[in-house]
Amino acid sequence: MADLASVQVIVYGHVQGVFFRAFVSTRATQLGLTGYVRNLSGGTVGVNAEGERKQLDQLISYLKVGPPPAKVEKVATNWSEYSGNYAGFKVRY
Repeated sequence: MADLASVQVIVYGHVQGVFFRAFVSTRATQLGLTGYVRNLSGGTVGVNAEGERKQLDQLISYLKVGPPPAKVEKVATNWSEYSGNYAGFKVRY
């Protein structure tokens, strides 16, 4: 049985205007995760993702680095129960 979970992540630093959302969407899709990524006020990026905990941990590792032009300063996570509310992984505008 898969260990399914949900995680909400806020990524701080120079993460807007550097293709961060596209980076997250590509990585999450490759990992078989569902959810979305969007820019938040204050220059942060928010990620809501669901799937196997091992894959979510891998996504968080990617978020701590980001794409080459990004400068990630901090990644805050909040884990919760898997909901199954998402059909795929999307970029929200």
